[in-house]
Amino acid sequence: MRVTQSMLSQNMLRHLSDNYSNMGKYMDQLNTGKKVNLPSDDPVVAMKGIGYRSQVTRIEQYTRNTGEVRNWMDNSDAALDKATKALQKLRELAVEASTDTLGEAERKNIKEEAEQLKEHLVDIANTNVNGKYIFNGTNITEKPFSIDDGKVSATGLNTSGVEIEVAEGTKLQANVNPEAVFGKFEGDSAENMFAKIDDFIHALDSNDADLIDDSIGKLDEQIDNVINARADLGARSNRLDLIEDRLSEQEIVATNMMSKNEDIDYEQVITQLISQESILRASLSAGSRIIQPTLLDFLR
Repeated sequence: MRVTQSMLSQNMLRHLSDNYSNMGKYMDQLNTGKKVNLPSDDPVVAMKGIGYRSQVTRIEQYTRNTGEVRNWMDNSDAALDKATKALQKLRELAVEASTDTLGEAERKNIKEEAEQLKEHLVDIANTNVNGKYIFNGTNITEKPFSIDDGKVSATGLNTSGVEIEVAEGTKLQANVNPEAVFGKFEGDSAENMFAKIDDFIHALDSNDADLIDDSIGKLDEQIDNVINARADLGARSNRLDLIEDRLSEQEIVATNMMSKNEDIDYEQVITQLISQESILRASLSAGSRIIQPTLLDFLR
C-alpha cells in the first residue's frame, strides 16, 4: 500500500484535532468542576445525575416545608403561652374576688381588669402571622373572632387541620384546632372560653360570691384545655424535630452521592490535561518533520 504525503498530512491533522478536543474537554471540566457538561459526554453519569439532583431538590423542598410548619408551631405555642398566663391571671382574680372580705366596689374594679384580659384573649385568638390567622384552620385570610358590645362571636371559625407534607408520604398538622383551645361557639352554648369569662364578669357585676366561686372551676377547666392543646402541639413539634434530623441526614447523603457522580477529581484532571498537552506538543513536533519539505529546505 502506497502511503502518500496527503495521507500523512490528513492523519496528522485528524490526530491534532483529537488532541485539541481532549484538551478542550479537560479544560471545560476544570472550569465547571463537573465530569459531564453535555449528556453525550457520558449518558450513564448524566442519567444518574438527573436522579440524584431530583432527590436533592425534593429534600430541599421538604426542608422548606418543615420550616413553614415550625413557624406555625412556634407562633401557636407562643400565643397559647400568653393565653395560659391571661387565664391564670383571671383565676387569681376569681380567687381574690371570692373572699367575703371584698365588697361590691372592689369587685367592680376586678371586673374592669377581667374585661381587659378578655379583650387581650380575643387578640390572642386573632393572632396573625405573615398575613395568616393561625387559629382559623385553613381559612387563614379571615379573622376568626370578633367582639361586639362585649360579646365574642366566631361566625367564620374554621376548624380544619392545616396539613403540610414534610417527607415523602408524611403530612404533619401545623395548626392548633381552635375549638380545642377556645371551645365551641354553636348556638347559645356556654362551652367556650369567652362565655366562661363572661359568666365570671357577670358574677362580679352582680356581686355574687357563689357564682364567682363557681367561675374558678370553669377557669380551671379552660386552663386545662389550653395546656392539653399545648401538650398535643409539643408532641407534634417533637416529631417535627425527628423529621428535620432525618431530612438533614438524607440531604447530606444525597448531596454526597451527587458530588461523587458529577464532580471531578481536580488532581486527576489536571494531570490528564498536562499529559494531553505533552502529547499535543510531541504531535506538533513530529508532524513538522513528517510534512513534505519544500524546495528551499533542500537548497539550504
